[in-house]
Amino acid sequence: MKRQHSKNKTAYLFNVDILVEGETNAVALEKLLNVLNGGNFPDYRIVSGLEMGTLIANMRESAAEFRPIPVKVAAGNAAPPSGGTQAAKTKTDADQSRDPNGDPSINERIRRCIEAKRLIRLSVNKGYGIRLSIPCRILNFDETAQLLTVYHVDEKQVYAFNLYEIDEFSE
Repeated sequence: MKRQHSKNKTAYLFNVDILVEGETNAVALEKLLNVLNGGNFPDYRIVSGLEMGTLIANMRESAAEFRPIPVKVAAGNAAPPSGGTQAAKTKTDADQSRDPNGDPSINERIRRCIEAKRLIRLSVNKGYGIRLSIPCRILNFDETAQLLTVYHVDEKQVYAFNLYEIDEFSE
């Protein structure tokens, strides 16, 4: 706990862990931000967040079901040396994640924006003629549900959009 002095008030800095329940990570994060924004705190910082529950247990159980799939090498390509198999596999994965024009896939672009915490602008079509242009940072991307959770930097709100609602993605 650090003490900071101001005019008549003394400010204290606390490190806390808060468990927030919600249907999704985005909903739980939105609940937390609403509480923090409504609490008249001069400043706060959310350092990290993780999903609690049975996710790890489910992943361990499903890991036993996975089996390696043999990859056939094309007749024109020679088999890579045993030391280079990992590099060859990484290159193949990178090639598959690109579209025919050579650009990275949208999933890869989203992952890079999350890692770099890059400020982007999304053009979103909510339907019924409602279009939004949002300066934001991507917080989370659920590839299975195709759900993108973003933090609107102007409104200081968290929004969740389905990937099909996003018309444009500007970095």
